[in-house]
Amino acid sequence: MMMSKQATAFWTAAAGRGELRDEALEPPDDTEVLIDTHYSAISRGTESLVFAGRVPPSEYQRMRAPFQEGEFPFPVKYGYASVGRVEQGSPDLQGREVFCLHPHQDRYVVPAEAVIPLPPGIPAERAVLAANMETAVNALWDAMPMIGDRICVVGGGVIGMLVAYLCAGVPGTHTCLIDIASQRQALAEALGIGFQLPEMAPTDNDLVIHASGSPSGLSQALALAGYEATLLEMSWYGDQDVPLPLGSAFHSQRLTLRSSQVGGIPAARRARWSHRRRLSLALSLLDDPRLDVLISGESDFRELPSLMPVLMNDEGKTLCHRIRYDAQR
Repeated sequence: MMMSKQATAFWTAAAGRGELRDEALEPPDDTEVLIDTHYSAISRGTESLVFAGRVPPSEYQRMRAPFQEGEFPFPVKYGYASVGRVEQGSPDLQGREVFCLHPHQDRYVVPAEAVIPLPPGIPAERAVLAANMETAVNALWDAMPMIGDRICVVGGGVIGMLVAYLCAGVPGTHTCLIDIASQRQALAEALGIGFQLPEMAPTDNDLVIHASGSPSGLSQALALAGYEATLLEMSWYGDQDVPLPLGSAFHSQRLTLRSSQVGGIPAARRARWSHRRRLSLALSLLDDPRLDVLISGESDFRELPSLMPVLMNDEGKTLCHRIRYDAQR
């Protein structure tokens, strides 16, 4: 009879305070797999709000991660970007590297259907971007960029970079990333994306996508939209009230303001696309070594309790911070 294994997970115990907790893992049954984690990634935008306890009560259920434990606000085990190797379970998956929407934990047991094998050529180190790429894919489905569109993406975090990267791939488009940090220009150019500081941002755009997480960024995004253009809002502000200047030219410009959130597949694709199919697509789109520039740092899992407060207060220097687990094996 197989014995239970020990696992260690990162929990947010209180506002701004995380800790590692040990737990026992029961052996996987015939429908499950045991994953030995290689890497996870910190999704800074959402995880910073969770870490600070800023998830509003109205969103406690909608904001649950697939394998979250605990309840908002605290204590809670949260996260959704994990890559590892199947140690036990389905013969078809045995020994394969897989992606799973799982919190930061060194090993875990999940249903076999919850993991997706990495496509050939996608290294585990880059595969941690899959959840971010899935969000970007969903944004393009919501935004529907057209051939030849003039597109501005406001906010050069991981999501903004990936959205601009995908938009730039639409034939004939002119895509420009807007960010207050001039150092983001080199990253944008490495991905084949145009870049401008806010004061030089092009106006009269067909499509504007906002991903800065800042109310001021949203106001600027509104100002960049041309006549009858669409502004897609991707930022989530938690419990923060966000003012938006809907006077001035908003109505005379006949602008469309809409939201995008990865929890729901857009209606036009819902009949044919599952969440699993969408995530598989996101993984396949990571087959580009240029995307490695979005990994801004790497740390050992054991450092996470002291590291998380630093990352959450770095004033935008962090893109995707990768967590490695090799020291735990």
